[in-house]
Amino acid sequence: MSHLSTPSAQDAIQLEMRGSVAVIRLCRPAKRNALNDGLILALRDIFQHLPKEARAAVIHGEGEHFCAGLDLSELQERDAGEGLHHSRMWHSALECLEKGPVPVIVALHGAVVGGGLELASACHIRVADESAFFALPEGTRGIFVGGGGAVRIPKLIGAARMMDMMLTGRVYGAIDGERVGLAQYLVPTGTALDKALELANRIASNAPLTNYALMHALPRIAEQPADHGLFTEALMVSIVQSAPEAKARVRAFLEGKAAKVQKA
Repeated sequence: MSHLSTPSAQDAIQLEMRGSVAVIRLCRPAKRNALNDGLILALRDIFQHLPKEARAAVIHGEGEHFCAGLDLSELQERDAGEGLHHSRMWHSALECLEKGPVPVIVALHGAVVGGGLELASACHIRVADESAFFALPEGTRGIFVGGGGAVRIPKLIGAARMMDMMLTGRVYGAIDGERVGLAQYLVPTGTALDKALELANRIASNAPLTNYALMHALPRIAEQPADHGLFTEALMVSIVQSAPEAKARVRAFLEGKAAKVQKA
């Protein structure tokens, strides 16, 4: 564990390498892994200094909950300018996950609430177990999301569903949460981390440049006009397929040495 912002942050988050997968654990179970600035900055620092051997990352939470949101005991009164800069700090930190060097899979259980859902939405794949529940209580507490949720969560579930969650305090259980798009995988209670690690190891075996293109190009293409998106796609396919590893994989497929797609 290294490159963390403060001594207290070192107690709140841990990094462990399991082969080519960086496993990051939130370690504030007594606080239901509630987020504070130190933890957010520690996440930023970890993703800015991932070990070179990392090809994928997994985030999970210690204890009964993934993350119950912002640590309200540390909530400060801020004027408009201070609030703006504080929110932008969170944006910058979570962009280090979303637009970092490797795909990030998050294992969700128990509370995935407020800032915890904002953190999860910055990851690339979300695995929820049947104990997970999702909520955005900021609307009923007189505040607003500030960690990028207003941009990322509607891309998962639509603006109307997010508005409903914030206006009414609606809580989605694991089954309905997966159905509406808050998670891509739903697994039995207690197995989210195992599934996330399985996916991470599979992803880590991909060609790194292909993974990078999927993380960085695909979301941008989705927001471009069709003509721009098609041109960007053409550029990306030409770059990715020119990599030596990609050429070797295509050659293996043509020679019948690569595994064929099978029905799940």
